[in-house]
Amino acid sequence: MRASCLIRPASPRVLSVLIAAAALPAAALAQSPAGASLHWLELVGLLPAPTYDPAASQIPRRRPGHPYEPLVDAPLQNPDAVNPAPVDQAGEFIPVPDRWRIMEALGFQHPWYDPYNQNRLKGDKPIDGKDHFLVLAGISDTLVEPRSIPTPIAPQSPSQPGSNDTLGDIHQLILAQTFITSALYYKGDTTFKPPDVEYKATVAFNYNRVRTQETRALQIDPRLGETRDDGFVGVQELFATWDLRNPGTRYDFDDLRIGIQPFSSDFRGFLFQDNQPGVRLFGTRDNNRWQYNLAVFRRLEKDLNSGLNDVTRSPRKDYIVVANLYHQDFPSTGFTSQATLLFNRNRETDAFYDSNGFIQRPAAIGLESPRSYNVGYLGYNGDGHFGRVNLTVSGYYAYGNQSHGVFTRSGSDIRAGFAAAEASMDFDWLRVRASGAWASGDKNPYDDRSTGYDAVFENPIFAGADTSYWIRQNVPLIGGGGVALAQRNGLLADLRPSKEQGQSNFDNPGVRLLGIGADLDLTPQSRLSGNLNEWWFDRTAVLEAARNQADIGRRIGTDLSVAWTWRPFFTQNIVLRVSGAALLPGGGFKDLYGDRHSSYYSLLGNLIVTY
Repeated sequence: MRASCLIRPASPRVLSVLIAAAALPAAALAQSPAGASLHWLELVGLLPAPTYDPAASQIPRRRPGHPYEPLVDAPLQNPDAVNPAPVDQAGEFIPVPDRWRIMEALGFQHPWYDPYNQNRLKGDKPIDGKDHFLVLAGISDTLVEPRSIPTPIAPQSPSQPGSNDTLGDIHQLILAQTFITSALYYKGDTTFKPPDVEYKATVAFNYNRVRTQETRALQIDPRLGETRDDGFVGVQELFATWDLRNPGTRYDFDDLRIGIQPFSSDFRGFLFQDNQPGVRLFGTRDNNRWQYNLAVFRRLEKDLNSGLNDVTRSPRKDYIVVANLYHQDFPSTGFTSQATLLFNRNRETDAFYDSNGFIQRPAAIGLESPRSYNVGYLGYNGDGHFGRVNLTVSGYYAYGNQSHGVFTRSGSDIRAGFAAAEASMDFDWLRVRASGAWASGDKNPYDDRSTGYDAVFENPIFAGADTSYWIRQNVPLIGGGGVALAQRNGLLADLRPSKEQGQSNFDNPGVRLLGIGADLDLTPQSRLSGNLNEWWFDRTAVLEAARNQADIGRRIGTDLSVAWTWRPFFTQNIVLRVSGAALLPGGGFKDLYGDRHSSYYSLLGNLIVTY
């Protein structure tokens, strides 16, 4: 079949352009209006485009109506570079020998100790020129903490004049230095997807010195005096992660991680936030709108004085199974919801003493009898904002049973609850916030129901966090056993020997909190924060049974705190934090510790340097 076409007569404008072009020499034609019109005719297809001439391609481009600009000889920067693409191939993909070192080829070089620019030791470029990366980190954490807390005296005799037979001098000083080093090796192109495989190890060394005014306040042997020096090395991370699959075109993933790894069951660390050995399957779906975790952990013993993992001891008979699911932008855009299921199975029925000589399991309260328990936690957590209001909420219901109660020989059913919320709003450089929390207390320590809420291992970032006196300090329950009324860096009044080595205790007084606070960004380097918290016991029946004391009040007291944070280089590489807090005792606190002191203080100086 023969193709046919229709030829349309040229318009008067086209004919005039052709006639004008024919009357001009070639050199003049290039800079004439007729030449520009011919170029237009080529674009619309009325004239054929000129064929490609390699010699002509060396002539530089020019703007219409302007003369050619002469070429400028520039010094050669990269002799191994690929030649530029021809003019007709501009915009095409061009291979380069090593995309990670393009800037180096242009003369940009940075020393190995500079963490702010391209650095092979910080994972900015591969160690082998392909897709193997190494990230090294070092942290120095220096702490100076003068404080005052109720302190028991030694049973044999007080060491200070003016002490009674129960309470001694309250002033103490804590000095601690921690060095943390970590190495992360991973393989893969991580621009849009997780690494194919990664390995990480983190080791921490801690030296601490504590000075008190009473013997036997720190160690069981009174001959060891009023000062304790201690050092410890702990393995905080040691895990491997494999990328199993990447469903979808947006690189959602399913990853498997095995080993000692960090994990937080919720946004603010209310239930379980720790570094423990386990197996964890986690990933995302629907362009990261859904996130999930399935994990099993077995807890390690910790060194009590430093809080670091002790891998030289056998793991504890304390098992944790957790599953949670996150949904972004639910129920509203900008808010993330999370549902959590956690099961804790504890079978620690053997006696355990800490390195200071005090018994940790079973707790020295009530019957002091070994016990085991099974408890499940059903929780909802949310974090995000609704319009200008930032909001964090958390709620847990604990359900289970234990072999016997703290004060009874019979078995006990665990039924306890927890709720917390913090709302805030930003006004330029000022953020104001309000906080509230409730943890149920046990109303009858002698029945077969344990209704005091306790967590697995809490580290709350809430209501001022460790700036708050109540959250920061471990206040001992003097005269009621070798347990603490509240744990260090803890929100709950759970009557455990310690959260590092003790068992969860569901026969406790519980706690209530109402607080307000503000954060002021004075400069990009400097932030000032303040908090005013009011604390109460939820119930006092357990305290009355432990102390054999009637009519203990519920009000703990007023907690005032202020903190200043300074980042001299606008980054997290150097952070200095100075804070002070005071607890003004309420009726319940005075019933437990007397009214000899009108206030208790906590000062904190903390310098963190990170590479």
